[in-house]
Amino acid sequence: MLSVVIPTLNAAESLPATLASVAGADEVVVADGGSNDGTSDLAVGLGARVVSAWRGRGAQLAAGVAAARGEWLLLLHADTRLAPDWRRAAVAPDFAGYFRFALDSDDPRARWLERLVAWRCRVLALPYGDQGLLIHRDLLRAVGGIKPLPLMEDVDLVLRLGRRRLVALDITAVTSAAKWQRQGWCRRSLRNLACLTLYFAGVPPRLIARFYG
Repeated sequence: MLSVVIPTLNAAESLPATLASVAGADEVVVADGGSNDGTSDLAVGLGARVVSAWRGRGAQLAAGVAAARGEWLLLLHADTRLAPDWRRAAVAPDFAGYFRFALDSDDPRARWLERLVAWRCRVLALPYGDQGLLIHRDLLRAVGGIKPLPLMEDVDLVLRLGRRRLVALDITAVTSAAKWQRQGWCRRSLRNLACLTLYFAGVPPRLIARFYG
């Protein structure tokens, strides 16, 4: 059984497409952090099971995983859509798989960013949460589960998994480019890099979250 776990916060605009893309899952659990735009009702109406959680992606993912019934877990952002062939993705129980990053924009800067992310994954073994993560519950438990961090919970998890347990899946995960378009391509990318640098420098995630906004 495979459960998709999606953390949400005011995600009513992007969530329907995300849920449609994982319609083949055995179960979808939406862990909501207190949305006020009707996200929870929308999710229920589209067939997902909703659990309430403390705000913060780490805490929400942890709550969603605890509520999920599947042995296999697919951790997915609310603005990320998987390609139609995602169900062919398969990894052994002692490995975790991440998807190929793509943005839903025709802007050339989107292609540049996609290449940069591919390099980061290949060289640094650092996929982010917007690429999704397919992982067996036993492996997640073995590496200590998902920490209730307000930010950088994805980096924390993949670092504990380590390069040898990460597998690149040849299936695309398309993420909304709205944040880059709204905040500026360079500004958004540099802010993400700054957050990663601060994390590796030992700055607590709760402080990084204030900078991230």
